[in-house]
Amino acid sequence: MRIVHVSDCFPPRTGGIESQVSDLAAQQAAVGHEVHVLTATLGAHGERGGVVEHVRGVAVHRLGTRLPFDLPVNPVQARLLGSALDSLAPDVVHVHAGVVSPFAFDGARLAVARGLPTAITWHCMLDGVVPPLRAAVRATSWRSTAAALSAVSRAAAQRVGQVFDAPVEVVPNGMDLEAWAPSADAGVRAGGSPVHLVATMRLAPRKRAVPLVELVAAAARRVPPGALRLTVIGDGPTRRRVEQTVVSHGLQAVVHLTGRLSREEVRAAYADADVFLAPAELEAFGIAALEARTAGLAIVARSGTGIEEFVVDGTDGLLVADDAEMTEAIVHLVRDERLLAGICAHNNAVRPAFGWDRVLRAAESEYRRAGTLASR
Repeated sequence: MRIVHVSDCFPPRTGGIESQVSDLAAQQAAVGHEVHVLTATLGAHGERGGVVEHVRGVAVHRLGTRLPFDLPVNPVQARLLGSALDSLAPDVVHVHAGVVSPFAFDGARLAVARGLPTAITWHCMLDGVVPPLRAAVRATSWRSTAAALSAVSRAAAQRVGQVFDAPVEVVPNGMDLEAWAPSADAGVRAGGSPVHLVATMRLAPRKRAVPLVELVAAAARRVPPGALRLTVIGDGPTRRRVEQTVVSHGLQAVVHLTGRLSREEVRAAYADADVFLAPAELEAFGIAALEARTAGLAIVARSGTGIEEFVVDGTDGLLVADDAEMTEAIVHLVRDERLLAGICAHNNAVRPAFGWDRVLRAAESEYRRAGTLASR
């Protein structure tokens, strides 16, 4: 099968959509498909304007141009996308969408107009924008578009379903379960040692790194000195504010900011951690949380997000309604060593069901559905 993915963002940019589209494309190429990616993201050395790179068996077409702030968009992207679709003649076009994805939406529009089987997967939560999007869909041809619609979790799919009068399926994110699994000699944490909290995120407002430090500070005030420590992995525009918050709460000896780490370095950090914190309110899936869950960490996350796909409250971790409840959950896990040990033991022994075999099956099911819709 000749598969064409369309995504505004792609490596070398870092983020959830980028890593998932890259990994999905590579997994599909590994099982024998011919896979292309059309993206507005420039290459590591500024490759653009149609340059094709071959990465892990995937042909990556760099259709972007140089713009301020490295925005993944091109004023002539419609022409470039149309030309690429015509020359590649794909069996299916898989579009990857966020809240604002002008490149991806142009790709979807052009693919549907050409009668190509088209699948669109949302990698975001549409909270706050459902009413205007629903109005726009009802006022345009998108209301009856012949595309197979999906999202990366049931929570995200529910919002997409509120926008479109069409079925919305789930194509989850995936990962290499073996690579993230705890080592065979992973032992029980030493009683009396500090509970090691960790969070991996882009330091940006949506991920809520500043509130994370504040709620951990509230927990630290309620437990004995030295009972917990926090490692924050990642970088981004709010790093300075996070640093200032650490200082203002006197947490310099408690909170460690590592900056961005490689996947291998993140896995090594998880081997020394106990609890993963996910404070984001609009988490469509939570691949970082899934990686931590696979590594055996207890997960504390917001309820109503995509993390509920793989975290059962009280079994894989604790699900909370707000920051105050997240503080309570941290205090509870620090005080109740048996609870923390039980959750970690379960997560070390039981793998989540999000390996690539499952994701490939879900994607291929959507491709078949897209083909049926395009042939009507």
